[in-house]
Amino acid sequence: MTFRGAPPRPAASRLRRNDRRLGYLLIAPEILVLLAVTAFPLAYNAWNSVRHVDLTDPATTGFVGAANYRALLSSDEFRATLGRTVAYTVVSVAVQLAIGMVVALVLHRRFRGRALVRAAVLIPWAVPTVVCAMLWKTMFDPRTGFVNYLLGLAHLPGSDTTWMAGPWTAWFAIFVADAWKTVPFVALILLAGLQVIPEDIYEAARMDGADAWQQFWRLTVPLLKPALLVALVFRTLSALLVFDVVFIMTGGGPGDTTETLAYLNWQAFLVDSNFGAGGAVSIVLVAMSLAIAGAYTRLLRTDREATP
Repeated sequence: MTFRGAPPRPAASRLRRNDRRLGYLLIAPEILVLLAVTAFPLAYNAWNSVRHVDLTDPATTGFVGAANYRALLSSDEFRATLGRTVAYTVVSVAVQLAIGMVVALVLHRRFRGRALVRAAVLIPWAVPTVVCAMLWKTMFDPRTGFVNYLLGLAHLPGSDTTWMAGPWTAWFAIFVADAWKTVPFVALILLAGLQVIPEDIYEAARMDGADAWQQFWRLTVPLLKPALLVALVFRTLSALLVFDVVFIMTGGGPGDTTETLAYLNWQAFLVDSNFGAGGAVSIVLVAMSLAIAGAYTRLLRTDREATP
């Protein structure tokens, strides 16, 4: 059935094709720039990963196939570094997501000075990571920092700790510095998700006798799933590729107990000048990142399809 004045179907289909073609043309420059910035280095790393490219021994450069990957996967150092990186990623993402949720819920409430508090909370996120890491390294210094002083003033354990001298204390310092900077980012994403949830739903739940915990678990969390998954994607990838905080605060020490995969990659490239091994580490990191992002994207798509 066709209404008078409505365009025929072929015209509508042609219009949609023209709109789609225009969209492709508009984003083509950005795609070309992204390809130039990311595709070429990625392809070059993939090519290096199947070759022996050691700048300290350029005479032996040549194709070695999967030898770099076999050496990497059979390395005890790589397996230990992988375990540390995965453990740090799981713990940091879980804790920071929980803290970010609490901060977002607080900022979502109405109170006097809310705009000022929201702006203040975002300040750590605006601080460059290098500055953040140097700041916390100074604060954890037992001679010049005030962390030990405050712990001693409150008669709490740890007032005489040399934080960067032990693996667990060094990881704790890294975790605190990273959380201080990234929790506001998580809170900002979750706050945006909270603001699109209609208040009428909570009023109806209160009228049905639901308490605060039931409202949070049965309404807020399900309706906030898209924002939670977006925050999970960004934070998981950021934690998996953490480098600058580790490099500045501990330099991978004490020993190699705080080295991450990104730190191992930097060491292979710029310290050992072994571009073959560095390329293999890079490709492994890219594969892990794509797998995680793909899993989260699939989960988000499935969640959206299940939502009526």
